Amino acid sequence: MIDSIAYFIYNAASFLISGIAFLFSTPWLLWFWSLVGTVLFGTIAWKLWLHYIRQNFISGIDWILLEIVPPRDVIRSPKSMELFITNALYHFSVKGGREEYWQGAVWFWFSLEIVSIDGQVHFYIRTPSRLKEFIETQMYAQYPQSQVKVVDDYTFGVDEITPKSAWNLWGCEFKLSKKEAYPIKTYVDYGLDKDPKEEFKVDPISPVIELFGSLQKGEQMWLQIVITPSKKKFKTKGTWFKHHDWIKESENELEKIIYPYTKFETRATDGSILKSGRPPDFLAAKAEAVQNKISKLGFDAGIRACYVAKKEDFKYNSRKNLRLIFRQYENPNLNGFSRFNSTQADAYGGYFLASPKTIMMLGNRMLHEYRNRTFFHPPLRHKLFNKNTIFWPISMWLKPYFHSEIFVLNTEEIATIWHFPGQILKVPTLERIESKEASPPTNLPI
Repeated sequence: MIDSIAYFIYNAASFLISGIAFLFSTPWLLWFWSLVGTVLFGTIAWKLWLHYIRQNFISGIDWILLEIVPPRDVIRSPKSMELFITNALYHFSVKGGREEYWQGAVWFWFSLEIVSIDGQVHFYIRTPSRLKEFIETQMYAQYPQSQVKVVDDYTFGVDEITPKSAWNLWGCEFKLSKKEAYPIKTYVDYGLDKDPKEEFKVDPISPVIELFGSLQKGEQMWLQIVITPSKKKFKTKGTWFKHHDWIKESENELEKIIYPYTKFETRATDGSILKSGRPPDFLAAKAEAVQNKISKLGFDAGIRACYVAKKEDFKYNSRKNLRLIFRQYENPNLNGFSRFNSTQADAYGGYFLASPKTIMMLGNRMLHEYRNRTFFHPPLRHKLFNKNTIFWPISMWLKPYFHSEIFVLNTEEIATIWHFPGQILKVPTLERIESKEASPPTNLPI
């Protein structure tokens, strides 16, 4: 039996060696493999070069954190915040070859954040410092009585998440449950675009502010929505190299909805084909929602949330509550948010739970990713060594990084999940400007 196995292995190895020798001894095959190798290594070198120069460009950006203190009376609908996001944060620009491929220039991105520290709720915007004045003017244009000020980054108040540190952290990321074409439930669906009286408002951000405001001393909750003008590309079906943007992808999805109810008629005069169709009533609302989403500017977005507390103050109920903060944006017929990449024992799936030490390591990674607002230009180790490239069960031992999801939200959707609540929300821990500032009269004696 052993002799038979040895004979089989000997023959198989001989055949393999002969085949390799044949491939590299034939001139045209040698030329072919040389070409393949050149293209392969050239592509790798090019991608590494782009990564290097982009990281070098990003390292030169001076970031600041702006706190936005809302006015005492927020009587405007979230439409005002949508206009602010459109004007202040959509920094689309066409980069030339020298800028993009030599200097590594990238589009700026911003982080819209809602934070609770010991129950005190704050609104923040992280931005490149060169855009500070522009963001201030656009915020004052929509909310004249608000206050914009530069503050220290609150994330540096937490040093590390290790077994020896004083802190514990649970975090997760959110992604869309369905394709980008379908919108979440927005403030328009809640009727806030019609400016109802304060006592009749149903504001979807209220549960978030109430939860954040209910924390006790020693507890913190962080929420960030990181956005940049959409550059997301989709492979064009039936082509080798063509791609299209999220709007065309949404139109393709819309066509899939309508196609089963489309009629084709041939003209008797010239033989041309006429298309006509109308989806049934139960699909008409879905088709209209897709059309409405692509009628507004789109941002690539990533969402991350963290619950941070001193170890003696860490409450598992608060962690569980944070997982549910986006339920009010769920529309079962269209879209919603689902949680993933949680820093907990089942982080890598499978039948084996991660150890407490691994959970601490995941929490520390999440802390640094949140602090760096990492989504669009992650470090090289995140690109090569993540859960999409290292599969279970190998991931249980190698502990790869989470692979973040980037999806498209339009300005209406972003304004829905990040805007100032109206006066009907009486959360004492939400800081507001209590007095109105006014310019002095112009006729004062000098």
